[in-house]
Amino acid sequence: MAASMGRIERYLLRLLWPPLTLSLGVVLLALVLERLLRLFDLVAAGGSALGYVLLMVLNLVPYYLGLALPAAFFASIFMVVARLGEDNELDAMLAAGRSIAELTRPFLLLAVILSVFALYLFGYLQPGSRYRYREVMYEALHSGWNARVQENVFADAGRGFVLTSDKVDGTGRILTNVFIRRKVDDIDEVTTSDTGHLVPTADGTRLLLRLGAGRIVRESDDGQIEDIHFASGYANDDFSTVTPPFRARGDSERELTFAELWQAMHAVAPPQPYSELAGEFHGRLVRSLSLPLLPLLAFPLGMAAKRGRRAPGVVIACLMLLFLHHGVQLGESLAETGRFPVIPAVWSPFVLFGALSLWLFRGSLNSPGENPVTRAVAAVENLIGGIHLRRKSKPDTASPGAGS
Repeated sequence: MAASMGRIERYLLRLLWPPLTLSLGVVLLALVLERLLRLFDLVAAGGSALGYVLLMVLNLVPYYLGLALPAAFFASIFMVVARLGEDNELDAMLAAGRSIAELTRPFLLLAVILSVFALYLFGYLQPGSRYRYREVMYEALHSGWNARVQENVFADAGRGFVLTSDKVDGTGRILTNVFIRRKVDDIDEVTTSDTGHLVPTADGTRLLLRLGAGRIVRESDDGQIEDIHFASGYANDDFSTVTPPFRARGDSERELTFAELWQAMHAVAPPQPYSELAGEFHGRLVRSLSLPLLPLLAFPLGMAAKRGRRAPGVVIACLMLLFLHHGVQLGESLAETGRFPVIPAVWSPFVLFGALSLWLFRGSLNSPGENPVTRAVAAVENLIGGIHLRRKSKPDTASPGAGS
């Protein structure tokens, strides 16, 4: 791409890379640190190894990259254009015969490349990383139990088997006042016993919970409550320290790739409702295709920064980016509920955002540094200044008159 560009275009791209890298890194770090603290608390409470936290954070990077990329790309273009204006380089380029459209072209070309990357990010990287994050989370929550029970702490041994005890000896294997809850086929079974002893099987791969006197309360197939008393027995034969395998990928439409979403949308019997699949598919497309619109918004607002309009430009840009992000989320929610057609619900925020960006860009072509936003801000400032000036120019009625 750089070989086909002129010297000025290559210069603009060189100016863009440092703020783009810095902005992307700062936003990613801020997002990851917020989740990192919660993951530490979750893993520490489950007694799992801290290595699971690192794996989960790595699998969160594609998701947070999708959130950070549009904001970082816009901010970097805005900073580059504002810097060019402050150093009068932008005026020199325009005086040399370069137009605003020509100066925006390298940013648009880079935006197209980033848009293609975003299609891969949203369509393939994020679905896989989302599934792996949940898989690591599952392993972290289920592998923390080491076949030892702590007093008054619920131990999750997998396969719906949860137990606790009021009193435990030093080995963690001899229990007093045992409470067990086991969920099988949507039926809860509660077992209580005076004593319990965790003993390994001969091959050492499984554990048996040998119980003293107790009772079992469960719901039978016909809806009746069964209350069974026993003098001794074993809890079950599948009580194991080995974590059961995690489910297969594709339980949620967010775990499906672009190709899988398209195939599921056109299947005779879709695995999920069509509205959910279509809402997810079009939402990813909108987020990917919105990147080429950002230079049209950032360039005119960056040029206006030279005229003291930086703060209003930043505020307007943030509001528009938030509108696009939350508007697409709202459109997906409306589409997934089936209350609104998918394409109008998801694509309307994109069309409106694009129209506003193009309107601002066209408004600055004839008068660089001027656009509808700066003119509106200037009008408000003039109105406030005029009111303040009129208040200062009022005669002082309390001043004494000249008598002599």
